[in-house]
Amino acid sequence: MRTLYVSDLDGTLLRPDGRVSAYSLGVLNRLIEAGVLFTYATARSLSSASVVTEGLRMRVPVIVYNGAHIVDARTGERLASETFSGEARAHVQGLLQAHGVSPIVYAFVNGRESVSWDAEQVNAGKRFYLDSRRGDRRLRRLEGADSLFDGEVFYYTCIGMSSELRPLYGALAGDARYTCTLQQELYRPEYWLEIMPRRATKADALAKLRALLHCDRAVAFGDSVNDMPLFRAADACYAVKNATDALKRMATGIIDGNGDDGVARWLAWHARAGE
Repeated sequence: MRTLYVSDLDGTLLRPDGRVSAYSLGVLNRLIEAGVLFTYATARSLSSASVVTEGLRMRVPVIVYNGAHIVDARTGERLASETFSGEARAHVQGLLQAHGVSPIVYAFVNGRESVSWDAEQVNAGKRFYLDSRRGDRRLRRLEGADSLFDGEVFYYTCIGMSSELRPLYGALAGDARYTCTLQQELYRPEYWLEIMPRRATKADALAKLRALLHCDRAVAFGDSVNDMPLFRAADACYAVKNATDALKRMATGIIDGNGDDGVARWLAWHARAGE
């Protein structure tokens, strides 16, 4: 039986310092070299994920932007993508403006992946995010919102306090055109509202990747609410000890926490090439 192992990054594979430990790198690289099909599924971009997983020698395509894209981690080639239709994009834009929320917009503008924001609408949480990505060639700083929604848009991130974002989340969460998540940022007091096309989920991306790799079975690892679709789509799923209670209730089992290399330790005992 051909098995695909897929792990979330932040709070799951990454330690509390936001990196993959030397122990996990050693275990995972040995398994990958032996032919185990291991990958990750993250809300991060490939650019950001590549920094925090430095040293991990990926061979299997990875799932980024919560499932909006499947990409070859070595070349950056997009193997599958989900983007907003023009009508859905216009609807989201109207709601954002009506609720007074200025998002970070992820899009392909003139064929280039871009992260755009209005420099006149920057709060502390957004500033922290942007400062942490200085030097990122995707960054597209705008003075005003005139060009904010240009291009082939596939992802919106709204950063703010819960009270600011919950009304917008309420207006979008029940709409069949979108997938939305609202959760507190792992390392900060702010909340993130992420708005994606309906089929931009870790579950949909996992189904596509399984088909691409001809896998009979998938085993997933996670810690938070955005991993729930991944858990539903997997044949077996394991929550790290530090996971939310809701995710633990969905899990096949509970493993050691991210600070104790739970994913790598489980894989070291259970994962075998071709199984």
